[in-house]
Amino acid sequence: MKVLVTGGAGFIGSHLCEALLERGDEVWALDDLSTGRVENLRCFERHPRFRFLEGTVLDGAVVTGLVAQCDRVFHLAAAVGVKYVLENPLRSLLTNIRGTEVVLEACALHQRRVLVFSSSEVYGKGVSVPFTEGDDRVMGPTHKLRWSYACGKAVDECIAQAYWEQQQLPMTVVRCFNTCGPRQTGAYGMVIPNMVLRALRNEPILVYGDGGQSRCFSAVSDVVRGALLLADSREAHGEIFNIGTDEEITVRGLAERVRETCGSDSVIEMVAYEQIYGRSFEDMRRRVPNLKKIHRFVGYQPSVVRDTCEQMGRPVPAKLATA
Repeated sequence: MKVLVTGGAGFIGSHLCEALLERGDEVWALDDLSTGRVENLRCFERHPRFRFLEGTVLDGAVVTGLVAQCDRVFHLAAAVGVKYVLENPLRSLLTNIRGTEVVLEACALHQRRVLVFSSSEVYGKGVSVPFTEGDDRVMGPTHKLRWSYACGKAVDECIAQAYWEQQQLPMTVVRCFNTCGPRQTGAYGMVIPNMVLRALRNEPILVYGDGGQSRCFSAVSDVVRGALLLADSREAHGEIFNIGTDEEITVRGLAERVRETCGSDSVIEMVAYEQIYGRSFEDMRRRVPNLKKIHRFVGYQPSVVRDTCEQMGRPVPAKLATA
């Protein structure tokens, strides 16, 4: 089939484009290159079934024309990264909300199946861990720009749900949890690339706050595989899913793992949030997904943590060993 990937030159988008090509689809990638990179497309940019168009999802005529020619849409185009969002709050909000509105309008006009990529950020400061798709959300104050991204993504989800309810648009929302892997850079505040680069240079590895905050770092290959499973499922229409891994690690623990893996002599240095992000930042203590729903619908479970543990001779976490 013909597939449109908005944000196709981004980190996750480029991996999705590659996976779609591998399974035989014709792929159109739309990206304004504000955070995406042409370099992400190098290994398949000359593929006969791949087309790249530099442009913005804010351009309704372009988006509508592309959607009309495609059978399915994956909407990833968005302002991403804590650093970028804090430095460009207005542009980020307009891109994320208006861009999603444009894409969904076009998909509704032509009744195209669409998968909307959201974020674990929508859970805000929720304390009911692990997070389940139907949980209440807890947002910080509006003057803390940290939460503008979360609010924007929540609006995206509401618009998508409204199109499903009122116009039966076949849509699915996926909430990603700290996706990582090849092609990710530290340019916009992504933690793993920044830590690895510093470790390879034997420079201090920076850990913000006290390092006790925990995250679940999901392999991009797992996220893409899960997204494709959902896109092929009629039962997933109108639904929201967590996607990623539920293997939890503290940021301090991550820094230690990176240092060990890189064989680095770097020291681990604790840095106050204010030194990096100013006073417009707040953090959430834990961010762990409940993956029961996506497993129930399409049989998804993360595989990279299990495979890596087995290759390194480490015990597989109990919840993965029994999955």
